[in-house]
Amino acid sequence: MSLTKPGEPGSGIDHEYLGKRTLRAGTAGWVLLAGLGVGYVVSGDYSGWNFGLAEGGFGGLAVATVVIAAMYGAMVLSMAEMSAALPTAGGGYTFARRALGPWGGFATGTAVLIEYSIAPAAIATFIGAYVESLGLFGIVDGWWVYLAVYALFVGIHLAGVGEALKVMFVITAIALAGLVIFAVASIGSFSWSNLTDIAPDSDAAGASEFLPFGYLGIWSALPFAIWFFLAVEGVPLAAEEARDPARNVPRGIIAAMTVLVVTGAVVLVLVPGAGGAAAMQASGNPLVEALGSGTAATVVNYIGLAGLVASFFSIIYAYSRQLFALSRAGYLPRALSITNGRKVPAAALVVPGVAGFVLSIFGNGATLLNMAVFGAASSYVLMMVSHIVLRIREPGMERPYRTPGGLVTASVALVIAVLSVIATFLVDSTAAFGCLIVFALFMLYFGLYSRKRLVAGSPDEEFAALAAAEDELR
Repeated sequence: MSLTKPGEPGSGIDHEYLGKRTLRAGTAGWVLLAGLGVGYVVSGDYSGWNFGLAEGGFGGLAVATVVIAAMYGAMVLSMAEMSAALPTAGGGYTFARRALGPWGGFATGTAVLIEYSIAPAAIATFIGAYVESLGLFGIVDGWWVYLAVYALFVGIHLAGVGEALKVMFVITAIALAGLVIFAVASIGSFSWSNLTDIAPDSDAAGASEFLPFGYLGIWSALPFAIWFFLAVEGVPLAAEEARDPARNVPRGIIAAMTVLVVTGAVVLVLVPGAGGAAAMQASGNPLVEALGSGTAATVVNYIGLAGLVASFFSIIYAYSRQLFALSRAGYLPRALSITNGRKVPAAALVVPGVAGFVLSIFGNGATLLNMAVFGAASSYVLMMVSHIVLRIREPGMERPYRTPGGLVTASVALVIAVLSVIATFLVDSTAAFGCLIVFALFMLYFGLYSRKRLVAGSPDEEFAALAAAEDELR
């Protein structure tokens, strides 16, 4: 590996390199960051998670959700510590770069990119299903819907981060209001028997009314339980644009996780309880179908569309900042990190958007969801390993926030994350192997080309260089 510095003779990088790659600092406090965290995920309450009913039934999905909530709780506490200590736009990539070197950093960043580039494509297909169910102007689910949402919301992000975060916060608040409306409206139709109306598979070990697909169904349901929380770990990606990031990023991500645990539990119980687990297991708009027809269903349909838009909108922000950080440091083509007059990385917004639009046309929601989960769970494994390594190797690192439970907390998240990666192969091995091939191609690019062209002056590389210098002094 070799590093080049801005302005260094022969480096091809002039003294204005980082000046062209600067984000707008001080834009968000902890409340906006918490809203960003909820916004990343709230679409998962409206659609996607219910496909887990087809893998594990209500019981299998419920147990999987408890396990995954424990993983995310432990992971969020671990990431709060690392984000306070290393507040840059790289998020998990920055943590892994410090702990595991450039190979580990790029591997983590690549996994996050796979997650954040594919998740909006999955959400776009759910948006199409909600739009079609509204029957507006005869619009049906199709490529023009996906193109419209990508063009509109990438365009808003190009206008500036402050404007984008405020729009996102309002949409997220509306989406949460929709969940409250759904909860109130669905109680009258709730029946405990609806939760277990999927016929048990007599060939599955441990099959019962509660676990119709047996014990293995719990494991297979893990990727869909992740959809309740997937992308909340993206809050640290806003560190360079936050006010007092060492204090506000941990507060924001913990507050977001608290809200998501409550909303996830509400829809997990009430949707199949009102509409029946069997009927909800393949639905593209389960909250609406659980309510049937009527005013409440129509209201939730409109607001559900807002919920999907909130996550779609927010994850666009996340993929752009991850790509920006990797490009600025030289891991990916440097042109992708140039910011416009509003301090927004335009190419980092547009390029993954084009890729996601293509995926939304040729993929289906459940498959794209599993692919996004593969990237997410893989990044969680690497981030938790990073937390453990940093705790052991750099006990004296300044940590404005410290994870309760320390290594034990991170280890719990690590074990469950490993099981979640394996679960994506149980659900759809073709999709998971496809992601693995893409991951390998990125790593090949790094090994053959970009590892020799990293930029020493980038914040993430400076953090790593500082750690190396401290090691030499010790």
